[in-house]
Amino acid sequence: MRKPATVRSLRLGETTVTYVPDGVCRLTPTGWFPASTDEDWAVHPEYLDEAGNVVAGIGGLLVERDGRALLIDAGFGPHSYPTGPEGPVTEIQGGALLDNLARLGRAPTDVEAVAFTHLHVDHVGWGWLPTPGGDRPPFAHAPYLVSEPEWTQREFLEAAGTGADILDAMAPYVRTVTDGEEIFPGVRVRLSAGHSPGHASYVVTTDDRRLIAFGDAMHTPAQIHHPDWHAAPDHDTTASTEARRGLVAELQEPDTIGFGVHFADVPFGRVRQDGDRLAWVPVDA
Repeated sequence: MRKPATVRSLRLGETTVTYVPDGVCRLTPTGWFPASTDEDWAVHPEYLDEAGNVVAGIGGLLVERDGRALLIDAGFGPHSYPTGPEGPVTEIQGGALLDNLARLGRAPTDVEAVAFTHLHVDHVGWGWLPTPGGDRPPFAHAPYLVSEPEWTQREFLEAAGTGADILDAMAPYVRTVTDGEEIFPGVRVRLSAGHSPGHASYVVTTDDRRLIAFGDAMHTPAQIHHPDWHAAPDHDTTASTEARRGLVAELQEPDTIGFGVHFADVPFGRVRQDGDRLAWVPVDA
């Protein structure tokens, strides 16, 4: 829970899901989670690195079935911001996603669509930045699937750092999707607005299990204990808290696995009772 993420895969029936890291972000606990206190975090040292920061992975989820491939989110891209110790983010760096895809035997052209949970900069990097040495994004051959309310209310995203230049670069490839729509065999859109105007989760369903890729509904397993901890950039803190509470309850259901793209090196897991509190129990292989 303190280490930058590595490649992780799960087999769900005929579907394989793989976390493809792009980089890492380090968050100041009370800066990113303004409803939390230093005393709160003193109870949860297992979530903090040696500098006292929350380590958040950055990357995407590769969904493979019958030779086909879908990518959910596209990382931060090949740049970094050493932002310093002040503010909610102390460091953010990306750039490894394409190399990690190659290690998995996949080229960008193997990906038939890129589905975005939302359009913040740490999720759209390789969706607008060109391939190194090229003039187009690596996934420009594929549709970019974005929830309809996220795209139609994109003016709100500029306040969160996604400028018009980024949105204009992505616009030619965007296809909007709606709640409940199947976008890939066994993968459906689920609107979960709050963190952004049209934030979406993606539910991967197989014969015996389901996986909920919940994007930025949660940034750390500590929010399972404290679903009232909203993130500093949340568009609607009331809606994001309501979505988080519902998600924590759903992740306790049998045969349900969560995928937290920012959950350091424990991206796959379940929510289970641990004594008098709930806990994230990592699932591997």
